Amino acid sequence: MKKSIQTFSDLIKLRVSLLITLSTAAGFILAKGFEAEIAFPVFGVFLLAAGSLALNQVQERKIDALMERTKKRPLPTGRLHVKSAVMISLVLLVLGSSILFIKTNLTALALGLFSVIWYNGFYTFFKRRSAFAAVPGALIGALPPLIGWTAGSGSLFDPKIMAVAFFFFVWQVPHFWLLLLSSGDDYEKAGLPSLQRVFTKEQIARVTFIWILATAVTGFMIPLFDVVNSFWVNLFFLLSILWLIVNAVKILREEEREEASRFAFNAINIYAFFVISFLSLSRFLSLFLPN
Repeated sequence: MKKSIQTFSDLIKLRVSLLITLSTAAGFILAKGFEAEIAFPVFGVFLLAAGSLALNQVQERKIDALMERTKKRPLPTGRLHVKSAVMISLVLLVLGSSILFIKTNLTALALGLFSVIWYNGFYTFFKRRSAFAAVPGALIGALPPLIGWTAGSGSLFDPKIMAVAFFFFVWQVPHFWLLLLSSGDDYEKAGLPSLQRVFTKEQIARVTFIWILATAVTGFMIPLFDVVNSFWVNLFFLLSILWLIVNAVKILREEEREEASRFAFNAINIYAFFVISFLSLSRFLSLFLPN
């Protein structure tokens, strides 16, 4: 039983699915507050994300088998048969879509389905042909908070949620390129287009660091769109930015770049979690702490 749960968790990339779900929750909370109906878009998006990530592992199982970072996933190791993985992914996608259709609205459903098509269709196809697939692929990161916001009856093009969505768009690029810095040889081994064919590792590190700075600044810009009005939340945003930059600057040093890249990868994911948490908790903070 324990092995089956672990296999399922690995197939749906549970930590990634949960982060996507949290950004959806933040979008809903910003639009409507802490209402019980938040469960529907959150659970619906979780199932869609899990199904999409599982389907991606089916699509890339042969490539995964060639890479050190991914060769222990369920399909390359034989822990799970391809047919079973396809069935699991389809069930998750149907259930997630059904929840969004029945319990939210057509806009949230359309955004959810578009994210699956963009990830499993465009991005999965394009990453095998271009080293720069992460940039258009980053659109995937912007969609979950939009789904939560529109499920909470927010306007799709409201500047507040656009600022939040833009943050997650920018964040997605260094999230991927930090993996490349620490596992670039893996991508070469698997025959995937790699930035190492275009830039040196030092140049990749510099470009990635600029993207990390852009992520930090974009996060700090969110309060400027009147998303939150708490002095304490703004202070937390600033402190988290400083923390991220301090942890990221080490990737510029050649002697510790590989280890620093792995640490910065974790740091930028934690920073995204900080942003989600600050946005979600801002209403509570504003009630108990002075602006």
